[in-house]
Amino acid sequence: MTRRWPRWRRRAFAGVTGLALLVPCWLGAPVVLQRVALFRVRQIELVGVRNLAPDAVIAALRLGPRASVFGDTRLLADRLRGLAGVAEARVVRRLPAVLSVEVREVEPAALVPAPRGSGRGLVAVDAAGRPLPFDPARAGLDLPIAASADSGVVGVLALIQSVDPALFQTITGARAFARSGVLLEIGPHRVLVGRDAGPEVIRAVVLVAQDLAAKGRKYVELDARFAGQVVVRRRPTASGGGEGA
Repeated sequence: MTRRWPRWRRRAFAGVTGLALLVPCWLGAPVVLQRVALFRVRQIELVGVRNLAPDAVIAALRLGPRASVFGDTRLLADRLRGLAGVAEARVVRRLPAVLSVEVREVEPAALVPAPRGSGRGLVAVDAAGRPLPFDPARAGLDLPIAASADSGVVGVLALIQSVDPALFQTITGARAFARSGVLLEIGPHRVLVGRDAGPEVIRAVVLVAQDLAAKGRKYVELDARFAGQVVVRRRPTASGGGEGA
């Protein structure tokens, strides 16, 4: 005589069997669906692209004419991260035929003169002085102009950009000053800071400038290269003569 399994055991066995069949189908579905014409990529949405050329971003994906939304989105994101000017990227499927490309660009910190013979006027650089593939004219970049891609100078500009965006927007130029200083041009005023300046130095400069403006006191230069103090001058110090002076 054959013993029948209890009902709960039969249900558990059926569930496990169904799951065992479902998992291979689930894992293999993308491979199968890649061949379905309905899911071929027909539209690409770009999110977060401000300074990069859209065509360059799309070209970096390296999609073939029969590319499917069920392709490897992690591989596509890795390709985008290899594009200069991209800090982070993500690719999301939107069925049936759309890829949404989400990009976080590298923040430009300054404009510097382009190399001679390049045929360009100014080049955007990041906080380390590395060139970025951003077209300042097309993107309308409103950034300070640094005398060169000196990482110490550009690094100070990037610091100010993160600490006080309003002050950053008023800076028109920057260059190396003396051995370890950076000279910032802000309208008719000059500000001197050390290359190793921290956020507290930038905040001190802003507070002193605001206090002088509130009291109607005129000045030409603020020197914040000294620990714990900001020197106010009616006359500028020596011009510094540019890089390495």
